[in-house]
Amino acid sequence: MEAKHVKDSQITLNQLMMPEHANPLGNIHGGVIMKLADEAGGLCATRHAQHPAVTVAIDSMTFLSPVQIGNLLTLHASVNWTGRTSIEVGIRVLAENPLTGETTHTNSAFIVYVALGNNGQPVEVPQLILETDEERRRWAEAEARQKRRLERRLEKEKSRQ
Repeated sequence: MEAKHVKDSQITLNQLMMPEHANPLGNIHGGVIMKLADEAGGLCATRHAQHPAVTVAIDSMTFLSPVQIGNLLTLHASVNWTGRTSIEVGIRVLAENPLTGETTHTNSAFIVYVALGNNGQPVEVPQLILETDEERRRWAEAEARQKRRLERRLEKEKSRQ
């Protein structure tokens, strides 16, 4: 299996936020943004693996500022790290007022996906070619997050025994 560059799998999704996406206060529902983030991340992971990819973990998603009706939401997704069958994707969400051009970073997320083969079982994914200092930094941070995820999983398994 041939390794792939980060740029080979990157995804950008754009979605105009409409009244049906909003809560009674006129802000866009967080769940709508989370769904779009998962879609962008899933597409990025699928593009990298060239297999369907399913969500297995979302570390956190903190909303830094509200998104308004009429904003253009832009989601940038990029592979940060790959394991044997798993892929961590970083998603950065921006809201733009298309009338003024003002853009705000509303939130970011780290989502882990597993690639599935035709039989529905996990399959190996291509390794990642790191070319820049930024890509190497993102890899190292993602590797540390993955280590913490595995440690938490082991702690949960021990507490169930």
